[in-house]
Amino acid sequence: MTSSSRSVPRTAPPRTDRAQTAIAVGRAFAGVVVIGILIQTFIAGIPTRGANPFDYFGYFTNLTSLLASLVLIVTAMTARAIPVRLHELRGVAVACMIIVALIYNIVVPGTGSAPPWVSATLHIVFPALLVLDWTLVLDRPALRWSRLWIVLPYPLLWLAVTLIRGATDGWVPYGFLLPERGGAALLATVVGLLAALLATASVTWLLSRVRLRRR
Repeated sequence: MTSSSRSVPRTAPPRTDRAQTAIAVGRAFAGVVVIGILIQTFIAGIPTRGANPFDYFGYFTNLTSLLASLVLIVTAMTARAIPVRLHELRGVAVACMIIVALIYNIVVPGTGSAPPWVSATLHIVFPALLVLDWTLVLDRPALRWSRLWIVLPYPLLWLAVTLIRGATDGWVPYGFLLPERGGAALLATVVGLLAALLATASVTWLLSRVRLRRR
């Protein structure tokens, strides 16, 4: 058989394409798993009087984990052409999940009512995965410092709704937001939370400029 008649093997897809697909699948998988955990925990905790998703997602951990998971899934679906605004949303999600990890593990450790494996997943594993993904996967641009403010609207809205609920029906997700602590203490708490959030957002924006050397 002559060389011209030999079958030519198929060219393997570029390594970068395979890596991109693997990263997209991993992001989608992580998002789906976390949403599944949230749904399972919600159903398992439904009292006899009925479910109250407004209370369940009134917890910053649960709501932020849900939103971060949705951002991950959308990012996976648009892996070949991720819009800059979506990268910014990922940055917000990363910064907020760092706050979730810090508050739970340092300020109010072990106070959750969820099973230990759920608390560990939402307060340690998931935030760590988001930070690793943000730092090690080089498909994000360097976020503009002039856009750092976008990390504030979502937590401010959550705080406003939470404080209004605390002043009206008396329900708050965390003890440090109880209205009986007084206006001055609540104001100091809110300022401290927002300052911590801006600090974690600054770290996240700084990490977007990290360009680890590829091997």
